[in-house]
Amino acid sequence: MNEPATLGLFVAFAAGLLSFLSPCVLPLVPSYIGFLTGMSLPEMSGRRRVALGHAFLFVLGFSLVFILLGASATALGRALNYYQIWLQRIGGVLIIGFGLVCLGVIRVGALTRERRVQVDRKPVGYLGSALVGMAFAAGWTPCIGPVLGGILGLAATSHDVSRGMLLLAVYSAGLAVPFLIAAVALESFLSWFQRFRQFLPWVMRVSGVLLIFVGVLMVTGEFTRLAGWLQQFTPGFIREQI
Repeated sequence: MNEPATLGLFVAFAAGLLSFLSPCVLPLVPSYIGFLTGMSLPEMSGRRRVALGHAFLFVLGFSLVFILLGASATALGRALNYYQIWLQRIGGVLIIGFGLVCLGVIRVGALTRERRVQVDRKPVGYLGSALVGMAFAAGWTPCIGPVLGGILGLAATSHDVSRGMLLLAVYSAGLAVPFLIAAVALESFLSWFQRFRQFLPWVMRVSGVLLIFVGVLMVTGEFTRLAGWLQQFTPGFIREQI
């Protein structure tokens, strides 16, 4: 097993979860679910299986795009394999930069302007939900842009394409799991959101701190050492799959 793999997967899942909790995504989850299903809240309460089906295809759509991005980032990293050490350091600097963007220290117009794909009418049926998911991944850059960029930077330092794809698959899972839960328990989600919304400004700050931490580890070469130490706490059956 590549030593940084376990730590990288943890960071990727945490980044996906923080992306879901970001101010650009979390408040719009009910609207997305209603748009995908074409149903009102009372209707969804009695047709949870239908809502889950649409939500699953939606997350499958954006996961596919993210995983392909991960494969591309890793392929580029492998092409520059001769400069692997410098690639890791440069990647670390970029990840620190993305963290500073999340904290608001650096403002980059391309990462802070909204570039949502506007879909006035969802394509018909379950296939339409998958297509909307792909559009979400391709066009939604505010908030998740810096975090996603950080994970892509991490994927670029992976030794093979499959590991890069796995990183983005785990990132997608962090974003997808709470979305699926919200789809089948929308009433509970809305109740929880009312209590959580006061903490939304802190989500980007936590995201920024996480990215800066990972970036510093990569620049200093400590990422592998920390990952090796954490490996002893990883269950054996998980290590065998990585």
